[in-house]
Amino acid sequence: MQPILSVTNVSKTYASGFRALEHVNLDIRRGEIFALLGPNGAGKTTLISIICGIVTLSEGTVSVAGYDIGRDYRKTRSMIGLVPQELTTDAFETVWATVSFSRGLFGKPRNDAYVEKVLKELSLWDKKDNKIMTLSGGMKRRVLIAKALAHEPQILFLDEPTAGVDVELRQDMWDIVRALRAEGVTIILTTHYIDEAEEMADRIGVMHKGEIILVEDKAELMRKLGKKQLTLHLQKRLEAIPEALAAHRLTLAPGGGEIIYTYDTQGERTGITALLKDLNLAGIRFRDLHTTQSSLEDIFVDLVRQRR
Repeated sequence: MQPILSVTNVSKTYASGFRALEHVNLDIRRGEIFALLGPNGAGKTTLISIICGIVTLSEGTVSVAGYDIGRDYRKTRSMIGLVPQELTTDAFETVWATVSFSRGLFGKPRNDAYVEKVLKELSLWDKKDNKIMTLSGGMKRRVLIAKALAHEPQILFLDEPTAGVDVELRQDMWDIVRALRAEGVTIILTTHYIDEAEEMADRIGVMHKGEIILVEDKAELMRKLGKKQLTLHLQKRLEAIPEALAAHRLTLAPGGGEIIYTYDTQGERTGITALLKDLNLAGIRFRDLHTTQSSLEDIFVDLVRQRR
């Protein structure tokens, strides 16, 4: 199946000489939720801005459903909705007016029924006649989503969509994202809340210093790079790990009351049986144990650290 969005060898150098993107290649599948992660300055917003036609690329090509964003600008832009980080809205307009106007900007015919549907889905219907300046920050964020959806895009970009909103609104917004995906909308999001990417995304891309360093199905990424830790709660505190246990590469927790053993879940053997045997031979007894799995955040931090 042809990707709905294809980024090929895209680079961006600003007039100052700053190289924001370096030969980025990325294909987005139709109907998926794709999370783009990376530290501040990684190039996420620049990449999104190029795809959305806000910033001009220096090298490479971008196509949306087979259409080039340069040659077929109006066509491709009409297929994309963007919810930016900044709460930029028409403060003195009503919710209804600003959302309806956004639809017209993309050449879509007036469709009050569709605008009503969008506002109701975003819990904005009872605010439709309110001026945007009177709304809370969370409601303004919903208006931005409504504006981005007004022209019925096939792709929706969410650039840090839940930054600065409360937990309840974050959950509401992710319910909205799931509903949009169910309707066939392709979702591409950037977020600093890695737990959101872990919960929501089908695939994960990681950017660092203008490059995409990894793209992987979320489940496969967790399988490949996730590690487990076995924590043993000792009956007696240790001052140091005995030399006889050096081969296991154990970590002694602060205070000496716990030993931590990290192992690869994909290895042929975990090494736990041999570890327990050697602990017994060394006279080390434990009163409890538990295992923990690496989170996506752990994996992300390790990937970026390796690139420094």
